[in-house]
Amino acid sequence: MIDSSSFGKIFKITTFGESHGPALGVIVDGCPSGLELDLDFMRSEMDRRKPGQSKLVTPRKETDEFEILSGVFEGKTTGTPIAILVRNQDVKSKDYSEIKDLFRPGHADFTYFAKYRHRDYRGGGRSSARETAARVAAGAIAKQLLASIGVTFKGGVVRIGSVVAKKREYHIAESNDVKCVDPDVIVAMEQEVQNARKDRNSVGAEVEVVAENVPVGLGEPIFAKLDAAIAAAMLSIPAVKGVEFGIGFEHAKAKGTEVNDCLYSDGFASNNHGGILGGLSSGAPIVVRIALKPTSSIPQDVETINSNFDKSLISTKGRHDPCVGIRAVPIAESMLALVIADFWMQDLARKKAQENFFTFPEITYGMSKKAK
Repeated sequence: MIDSSSFGKIFKITTFGESHGPALGVIVDGCPSGLELDLDFMRSEMDRRKPGQSKLVTPRKETDEFEILSGVFEGKTTGTPIAILVRNQDVKSKDYSEIKDLFRPGHADFTYFAKYRHRDYRGGGRSSARETAARVAAGAIAKQLLASIGVTFKGGVVRIGSVVAKKREYHIAESNDVKCVDPDVIVAMEQEVQNARKDRNSVGAEVEVVAENVPVGLGEPIFAKLDAAIAAAMLSIPAVKGVEFGIGFEHAKAKGTEVNDCLYSDGFASNNHGGILGGLSSGAPIVVRIALKPTSSIPQDVETINSNFDKSLISTKGRHDPCVGIRAVPIAESMLALVIADFWMQDLARKKAQENFFTFPEITYGMSKKAK
């Protein structure tokens, strides 16, 4: 049975809801009992993703207030499924009434119709990025669980269109409208988005997320590699078309002497491998970059077909992000956290099963002082 709305094995989530439905939400199953939830932190995570934050994103107004319906008592998790509901408040379904029988190029409209023969055309329904609000709520729980063992997360936008970040000052990402990590190119990135919007167009982006202090050895060889699971998680995010770790595709241009990360007694000299070797976490920071395509919904006439396969033109009106990468940072962080939380719990289960045969002294390793 294909479980298309669920993710994870032990720390498992199931999301539900549509862009223009009454609500969306998530069931988090497998979270250990006794975790004291910081609801203010969860709200701040939801605020990072919500629409309407600036003139550079969709003007749709959603508070993304959440309700915890189960699994938490007296501020702590009970070990039972945690149900979280986020109600939609600012839906304008009439924006889609004129194109309900047309397929928007670049969207899932055609493929959903071909598969199901019946689809929710309002904002893409289930295929809308609105669904990712539920993932961020679940990711906020995963982050708090992992914080108990010292794992931290950070991220930001490293490219919009032709503008590329050279510096990595992650702490500034939440203080500018494009979530950029390089102070020298913030204005240029903002202009790139503004130009696209002025031209009734959209622009692509790259987002980088980092997990630090991840235990060594998470993941399983061959078909359950940690990086394979992270890649699958990232590609499940709407508009993501590429994933790379460490220096990624730069490996293809390099010599072994240029990219091999030398090992010393106190850690790796560099982190070209992005924190994962042989599918297992190495102790160095896990560095993931994702490429997001330009928003497909643009207010220009483009060629398409209708549900009868007749040739037509479509111009998508309504409220859309001219650059979806800007709001993707907390989503990518959340998916990374969900994978690591699940693999950490799998690792704990494996060690528990083997503790009668082996001892597991803690190995801490990562970036050496030489690299810093």
